[in-house]
Amino acid sequence: MRLLLELTFLRAQAFLLLLVGRQRDALSRFEAMLALSPDHAYAQSSRAHLLAAVGDKPAAIAALAEFTRMHPGEISGWFNLGFMLEELGQAPEAEAAFRKAIAIDPKMDRAWYGLGLSLIRQGRLDEAVQALKTNTELQPMSPFGWYQLARVHVDRQQPDEAAKIIRHLNGFEPKVAAQLERETGLRIAPAGSSPR
Repeated sequence: MRLLLELTFLRAQAFLLLLVGRQRDALSRFEAMLALSPDHAYAQSSRAHLLAAVGDKPAAIAALAEFTRMHPGEISGWFNLGFMLEELGQAPEAEAAFRKAIAIDPKMDRAWYGLGLSLIRQGRLDEAVQALKTNTELQPMSPFGWYQLARVHVDRQQPDEAAKIIRHLNGFEPKVAAQLERETGLRIAPAGSSPR
């Protein structure tokens, strides 16, 4: 009972410190929680998040690796680990983490997107297409997967496929479509107009 009260008090302190923007002080409260209860999932996850927020990405990755080791069924740990690894250019490790997240929840669209990015970074474009297609099926109104998918099609020398995506994006994200046109050099006429 005393341990629960101490953990609750430290968590409340951390919350209040975060409200006033004192991330490093909040971090020390989560570390104190972990000193009392090393496998406390919330404290582990929060500590990893704050380490990333204060710019210590290697420590955040180490904290997330520990979190996933202790709580292998927690999808957020695998996704966040994959995201951090991909951000630091560690594509094979990121791929493995995203695949773990997808194994837990095959409908996690962000994990499919992250997997696609890590596969692109590794030059595995055919596999990236499949991951990004799954992402766009799960999250059809998000432009991010569509954008990356169009870029991969251009890299695979498939401008017609990229053009289809740009036309599709014109329907709900015209700024992203215009950006793709600029970046790829493809000029896509809006539906119903004559080609430029």
